[in-house]
Amino acid sequence: MSASNVNPQIEESWKKVLMDEFLADYFISLKSFLFEEKRKYSIYPAGNKIFAAFDHTPFDAVRVVIIGQDPYHGCGQAHGLCFSVPQDITKPPSLINIFKEIRDDLGYEIPAGGNLEQWAKQGVLLLNATLTVRANTAGSHQNKGWEQFTDAAIKKLSENKTGLVFLLWGNYAIAKKSLIDTSRHYILTAAHPSPLSAHRGFFGCKHFSKTNEILRKQENVEIQWGTE
Repeated sequence: MSASNVNPQIEESWKKVLMDEFLADYFISLKSFLFEEKRKYSIYPAGNKIFAAFDHTPFDAVRVVIIGQDPYHGCGQAHGLCFSVPQDITKPPSLINIFKEIRDDLGYEIPAGGNLEQWAKQGVLLLNATLTVRANTAGSHQNKGWEQFTDAAIKKLSENKTGLVFLLWGNYAIAKKSLIDTSRHYILTAAHPSPLSAHRGFFGCKHFSKTNEILRKQENVEIQWGTE
């Protein structure tokens, strides 16, 4: 299959960077799997939101990367950005804990809604390792090819940019360190913000002020971590 026959609905700079992945056998198999899944089940997020993390944060605009694992699997929650939910959807527990840490770290009030698009527009790539999920079935689209695709995106960032800040929360995300050139980029690790683990090192990690400090040292614009 030639590149001229493939036109993924993803932001143009990412399309250029990831075209080899879209042409790869594993991705063609992934598309077949998703087609069958959609025939039988409800799939989240909606098709036009699957690549939302890339669409909101073009390749050249990326300054910070937050890695999640799976989209939310409840109705209306997933909209293509890790940890984020649409503004009218109840904030999940992990996201509430993220906002609590931001409040304690930087003084922002906890917002009414949980939409993190304002972060994405400032260069925070909110990337889940797996980009789709079957309704009400956590982890149902893992090990089908998405991880290879998103790992490739992380590698491209590592190889082609410098001075990025990677926020890796929990063992799953921390395992992605092997994809990142630590001589070129900054990595901050902590426990996952889930209520099951947040008290084991996420609360008090101060990753948001530390990220801004790193950006300042590079004479880069700080992230405004408030969402309202």
